[in-house]
Amino acid sequence: MVRHVDLDRFWADNDAAIRAPFSPGIPQFPMGIAMGYEAIFSELGLPFNLRRLEEDYAFARSAATAYNDKAERIVGRRLLEENAFDPARRFPKVKPLEEVFGCRNVWESDSWWALPAAGTPEELEKLLDQVERLDLESEMFPPDWAPACRRIYEQHRLRPFLKLDLRGPVTLATSVFGVANLVYLLNDAPRLALRFRDVIQRTAIAYYRVCRRVSDPLRMAPGFSFRDDHCQMLTPDMYEQFALPILQAVFAEFAPGPNDRRYQHSDSDMGHLLDPLSRAGLNVVNFGPKVRFERIRRHLPRAIVHGTLAPFTFMRNDEAAIIAEVRRDMDEARSTLGLVIDTAGSINDGSLLSSMRIVMWTIQSYGGLQGAGDGLRSVNSVQGALPKERG
Repeated sequence: MVRHVDLDRFWADNDAAIRAPFSPGIPQFPMGIAMGYEAIFSELGLPFNLRRLEEDYAFARSAATAYNDKAERIVGRRLLEENAFDPARRFPKVKPLEEVFGCRNVWESDSWWALPAAGTPEELEKLLDQVERLDLESEMFPPDWAPACRRIYEQHRLRPFLKLDLRGPVTLATSVFGVANLVYLLNDAPRLALRFRDVIQRTAIAYYRVCRRVSDPLRMAPGFSFRDDHCQMLTPDMYEQFALPILQAVFAEFAPGPNDRRYQHSDSDMGHLLDPLSRAGLNVVNFGPKVRFERIRRHLPRAIVHGTLAPFTFMRNDEAAIIAEVRRDMDEARSTLGLVIDTAGSINDGSLLSSMRIVMWTIQSYGGLQGAGDGLRSVNSVQGALPKERG
């Protein structure tokens, strides 16, 4: 069944609503779903092969163009950057923080996986000694970094942009030392665990100071993002002891202002951590599908919540289930607002543009708010009060 969506009106209303999700005058609940390169394969009937995007630019560009042509017809906008994989515009790879901590990234099952760098407390102590002795900037950048930056700027007028975005702290720690090992460490060797925490904190701040310094200042805004799926592996007490101080220190460095973006994505079942997370100063979140909006709102009354449509519901393209979940989320959020309709986690292969259109139809049909006629005036009165985009 093809459901009618007034695409021009939807995007005009969405552009207004996304700027101020807490404003009672917005014309509808905003939507944050933007799809991604993972979605092109099923949409175009192609074998799923993310690695090919990295290795075959002609394929990546032609597939993105075909996808955008289809997206323009179905949802009214071109969604992908068609030159994203252009090797002539891509800067040399900067060593990620897990590799600074000794992990080795390997490609398996259509994804990169970080292999642990230490397996015993003794190995971890030696590793932390090594990390503390590093010349971090020399460790981060490949030898061709400076000449490549000059060439790309001369040819394309592009400067590097290194996002202030950490896959951790718990995910980083478990990548380096393993999940079970970290849990045992917190219980059996708390002094070493706290040293591990402190080295992550100091190294992360130093690392992202460098990222901020070398990045295009026109694209760099105050704020920081954490993506920490493995945070669910810790108890609230463990999280408060190990991870929360890292969040607080990093936000104090990179997002000290009241309106600076302080974001966490954790698409796991980590609702038991909402109490310690309420002390992190988060103002934009994207949590797992089992962590309901009402529960998030009780702990984080001022945070913009991206969610909470289950990614597998969206991936299965189950129209009735998508409508039901989006309506549920909007009903839960009507009294407080601050909801951006989005998937509670990543967009997966199999997710179709027709499902995105169903979300848009549901918002346009059931997501209107009282006072919509004053939407733009209300949005302008609070524009910029909270971060605008998902990280």
